Amino acid sequence: MDPKISTVEETLTIWMADAFRNAFRKKELSDIHAPVSAATDEKFGDFQCNAAMGLARVLKRNPREIADQAIQAAGPHPWVERCEVAGAGFINIFLRTEWLADRLQEIEADTKLGTPAAGKGRTVVLDYSSPNVAKPMHIGHIRSTVIGNALDRLHRFLGYRVIADNHLGDWGTQFGLLIMGYRHFVDRAALGAHPIQELERIYVKSYEKSREDPAWLDDARRELVKLQQGDPDHLALWQLFVDLSLKEFEEIYRRLDVSFDLVRGESYYRDRLAGVLDLLRQKGLAVESEGAQVVHLEEEGLPLCIVQKSDGGYNYATSDLATVQSRIEEFDPSAIVYVTDERQQLHFNQFFAIARKAGLDANLVHVWFGLMRLPEGTFSTREGNVIKLDRMLDEAEARALALVKDASPDMPEAQQKDVARAVGIGAVKYADLSQNPQSLITFTWDKALSMDGNSAPYLQYAYARISSVQDKYRERFPEGDLAKWPIVLNEAVERRLALRLVRFPSVVLRATELYRPNLLADYLYDLAQTYSSFYQNVPFLKAEEGLRESRVRLCGLVARTLRQGLNLLGIETPERI
Repeated sequence: MDPKISTVEETLTIWMADAFRNAFRKKELSDIHAPVSAATDEKFGDFQCNAAMGLARVLKRNPREIADQAIQAAGPHPWVERCEVAGAGFINIFLRTEWLADRLQEIEADTKLGTPAAGKGRTVVLDYSSPNVAKPMHIGHIRSTVIGNALDRLHRFLGYRVIADNHLGDWGTQFGLLIMGYRHFVDRAALGAHPIQELERIYVKSYEKSREDPAWLDDARRELVKLQQGDPDHLALWQLFVDLSLKEFEEIYRRLDVSFDLVRGESYYRDRLAGVLDLLRQKGLAVESEGAQVVHLEEEGLPLCIVQKSDGGYNYATSDLATVQSRIEEFDPSAIVYVTDERQQLHFNQFFAIARKAGLDANLVHVWFGLMRLPEGTFSTREGNVIKLDRMLDEAEARALALVKDASPDMPEAQQKDVARAVGIGAVKYADLSQNPQSLITFTWDKALSMDGNSAPYLQYAYARISSVQDKYRERFPEGDLAKWPIVLNEAVERRLALRLVRFPSVVLRATELYRPNLLADYLYDLAQTYSSFYQNVPFLKAEEGLRESRVRLCGLVARTLRQGLNLLGIETPERI
């Protein structure tokens, strides 16, 4: 594909903006933006531009007149059959069917389905997942991990250099208690069999003892000071906790098909903390308050932020500022993106504001998400309904295996298990990614594993069914040459399918720019439903030669798009379910 060609929407947007500028040569319109988007109803054309309504106030004219004048000034476009003004001043754009067919063939020949390398030459750091050392990953970690990994894949697909960083919680006051617990309560057999479970148990026991016995808490603080001062024995014990935790985390990530470029915890930046505090003082930002060092943020409408506690310890804001400083120096990123739950919004607002004031110039983005709930309420440790992530994935695979055995009883057992793994894990991911990240999610197995709703199994099955059409064509017409015949769009449903296929690049761009993988999920579901209508309403293998090949090529393009889209969400596409 011609590298100069961008998405259909972007090209038409530039054309429309030029049309408005040519029609109304006013200084106020020099920077006009006339966004073109897909029409919500095919009777309103293929694409729409609503800029005339916004210009009505500037030009003090009727928006329909503005739209008419813009169309006249636009002149012909090789992609466009006609434009019409509708309603209050909407410009409806109808594409040439022949151009659509040609565009499909260009997309078919492109490894990225026509998606431009919009991120080429730019670096983005993605900070996601970030579990705490010595604590098992639970269902509360799934959203950061899955959303972060989808954004990771989307950015790479667009040509960005991505630094995926798993910023572990591996430093802090809890390690004094953990060291005390390890030395007094550890069960070495249990540590060998289930290390994180045992570390969690001894931490809880040490924490409970600290609440009953002030001397125990004092001893834990002394152990923490020794660790922070670099005592070799304490550092060796801390490293054991980190290594045991990472081993268990890596097993979860392997199952989720998630990997990182960096695994750096808070400890990696600890030698920078004093320097960050010095920087804040030099900038006149950090001031003393009751023995602590604080930054006032009233001008930003935020409460003050403590950057050094009265006992000399540093908090998360200082650690995060040190991390930003390090990332700017090492990677010079165009953006640093953090994927965390909604409860951390205040922290990120404060730390971003301080970073700006301190001159740590980076585009800092907080992608926050809502919590995940069971039908009966939010997951809560206190109420005992926290689900460990490995157990959730086990259940997903077990439930999916029952579906696969029912659907394909003749499939070899090893293949059934492999397909069940892809379907079960995919169902958990898609249940999350198909929702707006900022929404609360009520997770149910019935919805996640549905074969006929907006779910991963539905889309995976759609892909497998389309692949079978291509297989049947090769069986029935072994001498057939698909490339010999052009794609033609004779039927309305074929044209509807083509319109959706040419929109894939713009959906990928928008999902990435807005940090919303659910936009891609919505697109894939709509594409699969449109394909279903296509499949049910026109003959395929019984069509005449040429038309038959065109439709099989369309099938192949839909299959590739579904596969690529699901891959960008981190979801596998088995050839058979």
